[in-house]
Amino acid sequence: MELHSISFKHGGSIPSKFTCQGENINPQLGWVEAPHGTKSFALIVDDPDAPIGTWVHWLVKDIPLETMEIKEDSVPGNEVMNSFGKKEWGGPCPPSGTHRYFFKLYALNVESFEAKSSAEFYAMVDRLKIGEGVLMGTYKKH
Repeated sequence: MELHSISFKHGGSIPSKFTCQGENINPQLGWVEAPHGTKSFALIVDDPDAPIGTWVHWLVKDIPLETMEIKEDSVPGNEVMNSFGKKEWGGPCPPSGTHRYFFKLYALNVESFEAKSSAEFYAMVDRLKIGEGVLMGTYKKH
């Protein structure tokens, strides 16, 4: 699966519009070539460079099979609690330096799954995934 965005390029800087220093809305994401057998999608956006370990910015599950794009400032499925203690998108907001933000879209072999925490979400996605696409962007506070 190939994950892309019109908001930023893979390895490029994420515009401040999508961060805590801007509108703090999710960027556009699109994909092609979901594997045969896909029944839904799940999205993980996280920052492995956070000082206290991986910081989870957004978890979305139960994204319908017919979805091939997540529009800017939209919610494509059911959100699960992130590291900010909320379900909504939490944009990049690194305390210092440049951090990497990984947008990971997973094709799953189920239409829906239960997950009430990020640990449950990661475990279920790992068990149910049949394909994945990754897009990485960077951000440093100005």
